[in-house]
Amino acid sequence: MTSSHRITGLLHAWRQGDEAALAELTPLVLAELRTLARAYMRRERPDHSLQATGLVNECFVRLLQTRTVQWQDRAHFFALSARLMRRILVDVARTRRYRKRGGGAEHVPFDDERLAVEPGRDLVALDDALAALAAINERKSQVVEMRFFGGLTSEEAAEILGVSAKTVMREWHVAKVWLLRELAWSHEARNRP
Repeated sequence: MTSSHRITGLLHAWRQGDEAALAELTPLVLAELRTLARAYMRRERPDHSLQATGLVNECFVRLLQTRTVQWQDRAHFFALSARLMRRILVDVARTRRYRKRGGGAEHVPFDDERLAVEPGRDLVALDDALAALAAINERKSQVVEMRFFGGLTSEEAAEILGVSAKTVMREWHVAKVWLLRELAWSHEARNRP
């Protein structure tokens, strides 16, 4: 059985209450969760209070608390994990910003293929823009979460969303343009006298 099918089978068994499945699943997914967490942490400022291992641990604790999730497959598991990691980092960033009494969000630039959150940039601004996009078009927001935060391919995201890979690529492109405009507007609004 391939790793993807094995993980999917274990997720289904765990959802049905099989604790042995969770014990077998954990080592299979931890390496990928660590890779995902390291990618997130590379985008964070160097003096971040959270490390990749701590991010994985917090994500896993939250995953263990989500017993009602109807796991579809491995890609769904990692998409949700990516969303949880993003939420954790945004929560840390919001707490830090509040402590600094409004420390001022910064512009988050984009590159050609991926949204680029550079070290020290404000993840909160990106999260706010993504929430605004979700209010307008939930699926485009989900595409960004899966592609950028989850590291999923267009094909994997398409399978989860039940659409074609071409639709995902089109929505990915439109979402990036929309987010870039939203972040630029937000940055200008913050810097007006």
